[in-house]
Amino acid sequence: MSARRRPTTDRRVLELEAHAKVNLTLEVLGRRDDGYHDIVSIMQTVGLHDTVTLSPADDITLVCDDVALAGDENLAVIAARRLRDHVDAGHGAEIRLEKRIPVASGLGGGSSDAAAVLTGLNQLWDLDLDLPELEKIAVEIGSDVPFFLSGGTALVQGKGEHVVPLAHANIQWMVVVSPDSPEFVVPDKTARLYDAVARSDYTRGVLTHKLAGRIRGGGDAPAQFYFNVFEPYASTVFAEYAAVRNTFRSLGAMGILMSGAGPSMFALAPSREVGLAWQLMLERQHGLRAYLTRRWDPPGARRRPTNRAHVNRGPAG
Repeated sequence: MSARRRPTTDRRVLELEAHAKVNLTLEVLGRRDDGYHDIVSIMQTVGLHDTVTLSPADDITLVCDDVALAGDENLAVIAARRLRDHVDAGHGAEIRLEKRIPVASGLGGGSSDAAAVLTGLNQLWDLDLDLPELEKIAVEIGSDVPFFLSGGTALVQGKGEHVVPLAHANIQWMVVVSPDSPEFVVPDKTARLYDAVARSDYTRGVLTHKLAGRIRGGGDAPAQFYFNVFEPYASTVFAEYAAVRNTFRSLGAMGILMSGAGPSMFALAPSREVGLAWQLMLERQHGLRAYLTRRWDPPGARRRPTNRAHVNRGPAG
């Protein structure tokens, strides 16, 4: 699961971590008859997370430390109501949401929150729904939500509803840059990026499946296999994207890649110390929002033994 139970003073209260993700690959296979696109992607949850606290209540309510996100359109509220409608019962819950994942950043924060709510309320309400049933509800909420029900390293296909867990990718530390200046606030960014993708950009997902094969065969995840179909169009949608990317690259980061529909970008760090240096320079010298984080796997995920942190460097980003 992308959210895990943590101890609280009240046994009826669940506190869960809703983790961010990065896309190691993102390919578009084509446009569907329903207007969505078929994609194939390898997603990886990381340590950066929101905190979702659930407690019994008469109705479904949301308290968020970001007041702008406390409305009924929040995916956490939508998830709770979809789950309640699905079981056709009069359950309620107070949802408390502490945000750390940047909003609309390509890191999946809202979708992860929704998955945490589905997972947590399944426990709090004693529903005992299995994962396939939760996935059916999740895909109606958002394309990334089914992935976050399991988290870890996974091959994601269709419009996001087909999730195949992989043994974890053998990567450790990374730095995520998530610009927050007004130039990067583009409400219709995902639609614009999909509109920009040409038919000639459609693939059969070969690169993603090659990387999935390497991960299955030993966890190897070289950065030269990383790919995002939206990357060539990022500067068209986000005016300062290239400038931020060049700043990140000037610090020595290699294989920089946009996550999802951006504008967040990430690069593997060869060590925690180097990653911390990148983060501090990005924040203090360049005024950019940056996070040092690492691969996060849910409890019980399949693991492969490793004697040391293993980072593969791709070509210069």
